[in-house]
Amino acid sequence: MFTLEIDGTAVAVINSDEASAKDLFTCDGFKEDIRTMTTGGKPLWNGTSALKVRAATEDEIEIFEDALAEDDGEGDFVEDPRHAGSDSDDEDEADIVFLVDIDEDEDEDEADA
Repeated sequence: MFTLEIDGTAVAVINSDEASAKDLFTCDGFKEDIRTMTTGGKPLWNGTSALKVRAATEDEIEIFEDALAEDDGEGDFVEDPRHAGSDSDDEDEADIVFLVDIDEDEDEDEADA
């Protein structure tokens, strides 16, 4: 497993090989996602900081495994059209767990009201 680190903060863990992790964590679509996702009101990535991919620590692996064990499979999965042309089975099998609390979209909050 590999971890995406931004400015010294572990942001996400993926269960794939290093090459696939680097490809996914540095693809344009993922970079756009982490620029728009926020934690504590701040973007996960400012668009300029280096995206470091490194081997996951034991603690990060445990968080990843716990998160997948708790996942009930419910929720709305929406395929990202930026990745729709991908024919790689490896990418389909990779799971990503964020290690930081992601702020919920205001649109989703309004829809639930």
